[in-house]
Amino acid sequence: MAVKTPELDAACAAAVDIARDAAMRRADVIGVGEHVRVVAEGARVATHYFVAEHPGYVGWHWAVTVVRASRARVVTVSEVVMLPGEGALVAPVWVPWADRIEPDDLTPGVLVPTPDNDPRVEPGFTGGDGARDTDPAQYQATRAVVAELGLGRERVLSVYGRDEAAERWIDGDGGPRNAMTKQAPGVCQECAYFVRLSGTLGRQFGACANEHSPSDGRVVSIDHGCGAHSDVVESSRGVELPRPVWDTIATDELLFD
Repeated sequence: MAVKTPELDAACAAAVDIARDAAMRRADVIGVGEHVRVVAEGARVATHYFVAEHPGYVGWHWAVTVVRASRARVVTVSEVVMLPGEGALVAPVWVPWADRIEPDDLTPGVLVPTPDNDPRVEPGFTGGDGARDTDPAQYQATRAVVAELGLGRERVLSVYGRDEAAERWIDGDGGPRNAMTKQAPGVCQECAYFVRLSGTLGRQFGACANEHSPSDGRVVSIDHGCGAHSDVVESSRGVELPRPVWDTIATDELLFD
């Protein structure tokens, strides 16, 4: 069903000076410029827009909403705000800290806490991520005992955490879909420098231990590859050296009578 556009009240539309005075009382370093337009917001309600005069607020407008009560002749001010217009300079969309943090942000002394509801980890001493919901009291008691005795890790990777890491590694530089792998003479699974990870992630990933490889010390997939594969050997072990200027190796045979 089509929404009916409210009719612009004549008294509210004519209250330009009232709206300007209200904006000027709110204005400080940001001046009130020329009147741009008036828009009907409802029955006997309208908003006047004025240019915000400030070099740091290009495209912004003062918006003053005026209203006239039923059967009244006097128009009063309801609200005074500043609003961005088309092409206005505005702050970027806010992104939560947990979503915008990057690996390079973790510098010495910086702590990145793991929230209690992080789906990437689960309690390591219960074997399930629903323990705290099933019996919270027992969960807290077990947690205290494990912490006191130092038995194992309090949290371990969950299935979701492992899958998320695997997808990130496959799509990264250590995965199979890159120019390095396409031009490699072999894959990491067949390389002597490939050290498999333990656990379920070891089925598909390992670490590179070749100091001459760009992936040295990094996680790589079994189908990743580079030019430093262990099966690539030199065609010759060295070069033929010229005869020495002074022979200190050969010996003369001694003849005895």
